[in-house]
Amino acid sequence: MSYQNPPTKPRPSATFDEYTMSEIRRAAATGIYDIRGAGAKRKLPHFDDLLFLGASISRYPLEGYREKCGTNVVLGSRHAKKPIELKIPITIAGMSFGSLSGPAKEALGRGATIAGTSTTTGDGGMTEEERGHSEILVYQYLPSRYGMNPRDLRRADAIEIVVGQGAKPGGGGMLLGQKISDRVAEMRTLPKGIDQRSASRHPDWTGPDDLEIKILELREITNWEKPIYVKVGGARPYYDTALAVKAGADVVVLDGMQGGTAATQEVFIENVGMPTLACIRPAVQALQDLGMHRKVQLIISGGVRNGADVAKALALGADAVSIGTAALIAIGENDPRWAADYEALHTTATAYDDWHEGKDPSGITTQDPELMKRVDPVAAGRRLANYLKVMALEAQTIARACGKNHVHNLEPEDLCALTIEASAMAQVPLAGTSWIPGKGGY
Repeated sequence: MSYQNPPTKPRPSATFDEYTMSEIRRAAATGIYDIRGAGAKRKLPHFDDLLFLGASISRYPLEGYREKCGTNVVLGSRHAKKPIELKIPITIAGMSFGSLSGPAKEALGRGATIAGTSTTTGDGGMTEEERGHSEILVYQYLPSRYGMNPRDLRRADAIEIVVGQGAKPGGGGMLLGQKISDRVAEMRTLPKGIDQRSASRHPDWTGPDDLEIKILELREITNWEKPIYVKVGGARPYYDTALAVKAGADVVVLDGMQGGTAATQEVFIENVGMPTLACIRPAVQALQDLGMHRKVQLIISGGVRNGADVAKALALGADAVSIGTAALIAIGENDPRWAADYEALHTTATAYDDWHEGKDPSGITTQDPELMKRVDPVAAGRRLANYLKVMALEAQTIARACGKNHVHNLEPEDLCALTIEASAMAQVPLAGTSWIPGKGGY
């Protein structure tokens, strides 16, 4: 009698998985690299890998509805005559008009104002929709200088010098021709319909000494009234934070690689920079070493999604967080109600990231006049305000459970880590132990 071996199930390669092979085929067929928006999609150590240690016998919790827990934050108190005062420690990150539609920018301004926080212009200049509906507006000063003029610097409530961002530290921005409408072209002094790529570094300075001169120049232009932020991508957070502080920054904005973008090379998004979780503690250490922690404020961005993420960032030493992608989702980006339109673009609402193409069915990352009509800035602004309110309430809930009467009183001692990687990055003990990799313990 003969026997046959049963067939084995085909085993796909972990290295050459289906997506990797499809990318090889696409590159071979087109000869161009892939461009997309959003942030890193690979699995990275993140805030989910941390847990809070609520109060029990050794700590005394606060009663949720009877004892106050503050959420306010002051930004820019180091040098500015008029520091910014926010009701919540959650700000809206810089996203340009051009990458976003006018109604989307208006919605961000409306929602942030209701919630008592700030918005940020992004590359491309200040729009009247944004200034008109943002009670507190931060003006981004980028290498491109698109739309930059002294009048708008003075009209802003703070200035953010952008050295880099988390999705592409060391790389410049992109805006493809299909999104350069008449209005965008006029604001940026560009030809209509022509692809543009902004510079990766500022044209008039090359290092921290020049940055100090630039900060002084901006202070003189604005009569020393406006806080000056410096934004860096998460790459060398200790040294970049220290140099920004020494150059005179009032606020440091640190953006990890989960931070989004309107458009850049996917190889950049997925392979350059450090996870947000890995950036916070070195930046805080730099501030502490300089005696500037809480004197120079630290804003963390890159993959912040809910109140727990906010609370964890603050516990690790940040003063506030900034959200971009999450804010867009709140106002309607990647909305499943446009599922049929996403499918027509050979994608889905949950996976759509071709924000650079200008065909966004939600009307948010486009300049198409018909698609933009899908955004009701008043209703979208209310949704954003609701979302920001929930985030702040969630952070308060956690702070009270840890016995804190202000979210800024959260500290690393309130945290433990679920993985060795997260423990090493956040410098908090592995759950159930006192061990921090590289620092000893049991």
